[in-house]
Amino acid sequence: MFERAYNKVVRARLEEPRKFIQIVTGPRQVGKTTLVKQVLSEVKIQWLMFSADNVPTSQREWISECWEAARRRLRLENLAEIILVIDEVQKIKGWSEVVKKLWDEDTFNDTPVKVLLLGSSRVLLERGLADSLAGRFETIKMPHWSFGEMREAFGFSLDQYVYFGAYPAAAEYIGDEDRWTEYIRSSIVDATINKDVLVDAVVSKPALLRQTFELAAAYSGEIVSLTKLIGQLQDAGNTTTLSSYLRLLDDSGLVCGLQKYSVDNSRRRASVPKYQVYNNALKSVFCGATFKEAMEDHKLWGHLFESAVGCHIVNSSFVYRMQPFYWRDGNDEVDFVVQYGKKVVGIEVKSNYERYNQGLAVFRDRFKPQTAFIVGYEGYPADGFLSADIRGLF
Repeated sequence: MFERAYNKVVRARLEEPRKFIQIVTGPRQVGKTTLVKQVLSEVKIQWLMFSADNVPTSQREWISECWEAARRRLRLENLAEIILVIDEVQKIKGWSEVVKKLWDEDTFNDTPVKVLLLGSSRVLLERGLADSLAGRFETIKMPHWSFGEMREAFGFSLDQYVYFGAYPAAAEYIGDEDRWTEYIRSSIVDATINKDVLVDAVVSKPALLRQTFELAAAYSGEIVSLTKLIGQLQDAGNTTTLSSYLRLLDDSGLVCGLQKYSVDNSRRRASVPKYQVYNNALKSVFCGATFKEAMEDHKLWGHLFESAVGCHIVNSSFVYRMQPFYWRDGNDEVDFVVQYGKKVVGIEVKSNYERYNQGLAVFRDRFKPQTAFIVGYEGYPADGFLSADIRGLF
């Protein structure tokens, strides 16, 4: 069975002496639960695992019951320690206050219950952690799968990764594109919007939120103003509403809007966004073309290829606290700019059919980046870049 590099991190944290609550977070369908089950089967510590997936959101006492079950087993079996795992914990309203109370009780009484919490809604988790659990937790962020992981686990070619993206559970369906499309729409998009975004956020127009996502996903890799987006939406409201919806979609690991790179932060915030999905499957299902048709359409394939590179960049940024941007000045453009601390890298993406863009040279002269290079045709090989830890660029 394939193991991601995050297995080692989770295993090491669970084998350490009890000190912090461990939080595993990431978008839906990246394999968080599967990874934890793999780790639990390997550690020499007894454990209990519960899921809040079908528990009413108001039942805060459910967490206490799970916790007490772990304490009871600890006492009855005279264990040296036990691991308590709760999946989708963010669905229980007020979960963080309950966890804080129980964790502090165990800390005071020297009760060796180690706690591992999993969640797919980044915004709900982070809100609870900030409100109640400061100083009591560590976060392990799991992004979407890289091309190297999809190739090793499922034999994906580069072209398959560009089009079908990186959802491991969907990999077996790529031979039946209708079935694959239905899986992405129902198990990924619908589940994330209905169970993660709408469950707690105040959204006055859910249909508009869904339309905003579909358009932003279709435009992934492209720079499009919110005003233009409004013109394609029904009952769109104003740009402030769309901006708030894009933030919700970003927090849920679906799609984000990259700002234009500038040394002036106010200009960054006022810039036209460049849309970028976190997984290229989300662009492909709304592009209106099959895998074969997309490969034969040079312009569309160029957008898909650039979006795939962007996926790797935004997922790396999610894990390592980098800041992804794009840059444009008149006709000069750099597809992606990544800032890590005070260091900056410029990345231009070229498929086989694109002409040379002098924007990279202009960007080098103006901003003096750590490095600036091309990914793809006549540049750094795409398969290598999409498998690499981009921290090595800095």
